[in-house]
Amino acid sequence: MVEGVVNARLEAVLSLSLSGPSGRTREIEAVVDTGFSEFLTVPAGLAMELGLAFGGVTPMVLADGVEQGFRHCNLTVMWNSRPRSIRAHVTDGTPLIGMALLHRNRLVVDVVEGGRVEVAGLG
Repeated sequence: MVEGVVNARLEAVLSLSLSGPSGRTREIEAVVDTGFSEFLTVPAGLAMELGLAFGGVTPMVLADGVEQGFRHCNLTVMWNSRPRSIRAHVTDGTPLIGMALLHRNRLVVDVVEGGRVEVAGLG
């Protein structure tokens, strides 16, 4: 199970442990974004800190309908107590958890400030 909390902006926030190929590990807080269909976004500075190799550019349509290209990289996230290799997109701003990372999991959010956020595997 992955656990988190709802912040003052009513965002569901989870703590994640990320690592790169060098073995460097970093704990981050990421916001659950059910409108984001990919796995995860990370800031460029974090990608560089973890020594991640940048891959190609993936075109994505943002919430305002504008298409923009984002570089991607591979990293490992601890998810439900297991390491999971995923592709992350490099963006500015707060890291986001997308629906691909939540796939085959149950998301429960008590939507009040300080409320609990739980993600558990479906089996």
